[in-house]
Amino acid sequence: MSITGRITDPMHEKADADRARPPRERLVLAASRLFYYEGVRAIGVERLIAEAGVTKATFYRHFASKDDLVLAYLQTKETYYRAVAEPLAVGHPPAEAIDLIFEAISRHALERGFRGSPFMNAAAEYPDADHPVRRLVASHRAWIRELFEDLLTRLGHAEPRSAAGALLMLYDGAMAAGYLDASADAHKTLLDAVRLIRSSS
Repeated sequence: MSITGRITDPMHEKADADRARPPRERLVLAASRLFYYEGVRAIGVERLIAEAGVTKATFYRHFASKDDLVLAYLQTKETYYRAVAEPLAVGHPPAEAIDLIFEAISRHALERGFRGSPFMNAAAEYPDADHPVRRLVASHRAWIRELFEDLLTRLGHAEPRSAAGALLMLYDGAMAAGYLDASADAHKTLLDAVRLIRSSS
C-alpha cells in the first residue's frame, strides 16, 4: 500500500523477476504468492522449492520447516502494513490519520487479486492459539489496536480503548468484505462508520 491507498507489495511480483534475488528472498516471494492465493495448507515444500527455483538443501538451510517460512511471509506483510500506517499516524493530525489509514485499507480491498487479510487467512488454517503463527497474528492485531488507541487518545476521545476495539472490528470487516463483496459502495459506508466512531465521546 502507498499513502494513496494503492498496493505496491513486492511480494506479488512475477516469478520471472525473482531469479536474480538471493535464495531466501526467492523462497519468501514464492511463499507469499502461493500462500496468499492458494492457502498455506494447500502448498507443500516441493511446490515452494520448484516455484523459487532452489534445491531442497537450500530450503532447509534457510527454514527449518514450512511453518518457519509461513512466519517469514507474514513478517513481510507486517512490515508492509506498518510502512503505510505508521508514517500516516505520525505525519498527520490524529483524525486525519485515522481516515487516511482506512482510506488505504478500503482502496486496498477493492484491488484486483485481493484475497482478504493475509493474517486472518493464515489464522483460519492454524486453530491452535498457541502456535507461533497465531501468536504472530495476535501481535499484528495488538499493534493495530494500539495504533488506533494512541490516535484516539491524541484526539481526546472519551473512551479510546473501546473505540479502538470498534475500529479494529471495522478493519477486520473491511478486509473480509473487500474479498467477499468487492463492492465500491462499501467504501463510503466504511469511512462513514470510522468517522462516527472517532468523533463520538
